[in-house]
Amino acid sequence: MKCLSKNLYVAGCFCLASLVSAQTEVKMNALFAPVGIVNVAVEKSLNKNFTLQAEAFVSPWKSLGGKNLQIYMGTLEGRYYFDESMKKWYVGAYLSMAAFNLQKWNYWNKKAVYDENGIPETLPDGSIRKTERYQKGLAFIVGVSGGYHFTINDRWGLDVYAGIGNEQSFYKGYLKDNNERYDGAKKWNKSGELIPTRGGLMVTYKLK
Repeated sequence: MKCLSKNLYVAGCFCLASLVSAQTEVKMNALFAPVGIVNVAVEKSLNKNFTLQAEAFVSPWKSLGGKNLQIYMGTLEGRYYFDESMKKWYVGAYLSMAAFNLQKWNYWNKKAVYDENGIPETLPDGSIRKTERYQKGLAFIVGVSGGYHFTINDRWGLDVYAGIGNEQSFYKGYLKDNNERYDGAKKWNKSGELIPTRGGLMVTYKLK
């Protein structure tokens, strides 16, 4: 595992270095930065209409507003610009891989905990045990995107975009009050859904 991680890191660094060596833009998502979530990207022009973008999304929060929100995601995207690379309208296709420790929106509220017989568990004071749930695991995403690249001047610009993808997740569910499994599975749960997975307002800076 350590060898694989090292090889992936070296490959990632090589890929980013290759992107930066050509006509390139570096970007940061202005929407997430104020809450301490880092979403940065490097986009390289391949020819008049096609570009390739490598993107990283890091939400380091073990708790944000009392909710689990740790996400580490990498994305590789190909884009087609209808006018010219890094100008005006474009469409794209992307692949993402993510590791997460988070609470889905429908698990934010505390719910009763039931035993194997379907009977609500009680606390020493006689009240019903209630707690939130969270999920830890991996996700793989294939999606399509679209957006518009505004040019401010020769160096600066804005990239407004959104993407929707098919997400396949492998995860384990835990009770928040004692970190024990709530899902009853011995190994991994699996789920798949079509959801928005990307979006924002990138501030862009052209290196070449």
